Amino acid sequence: MYNYDRYRQSWAPVVERLSYSLNAEQMVCSMTTQLFHFPGTQNLKGNAELHHHLVPASYHRITALGCAKRVHRGETHQSIIKALIDCVNNGLKEDKEVNRWLQVMKKNAPAGLENFMNSISTWQEQAEHSLAYTRELLQEMGYEIGVDDGNRHINRNLLAKLVGYFF
Repeated sequence: MYNYDRYRQSWAPVVERLSYSLNAEQMVCSMTTQLFHFPGTQNLKGNAELHHHLVPASYHRITALGCAKRVHRGETHQSIIKALIDCVNNGLKEDKEVNRWLQVMKKNAPAGLENFMNSISTWQEQAEHSLAYTRELLQEMGYEIGVDDGNRHINRNLLAKLVGYFF
């Protein structure tokens, strides 16, 4: 599954995509946490449940990015790659739940917050697409990603548009 030549590939695109994903995740965390402090949304249905999944999703992104940076800097132990792949897959699993609860929040948000809630959704899409693209990059590099949930391939044009929009 792992060989030394794979470590010698450029890891910069993986680091870059994980950085995009983490940046978008920071925005989702910031904006949804802010809702706990608005008078009309401190108990918004779905927000606490969203955070139950957002916290581990963030952890998995941070860990995956740390692993990618280590390999990019020359470390070659296969356990680093395994941890990276597991974190990417686990982050995407948590993202499904984050998105599910975000939809509940949007349905229950007070009038006037539509643009704010749509902005959260857009950042969440960026986080998800960048992480899914990372998984695709790893697969193209020859690593077995171990998960085939039918969501493996993403629309690269959409991703390019999102990346251009946010960065």
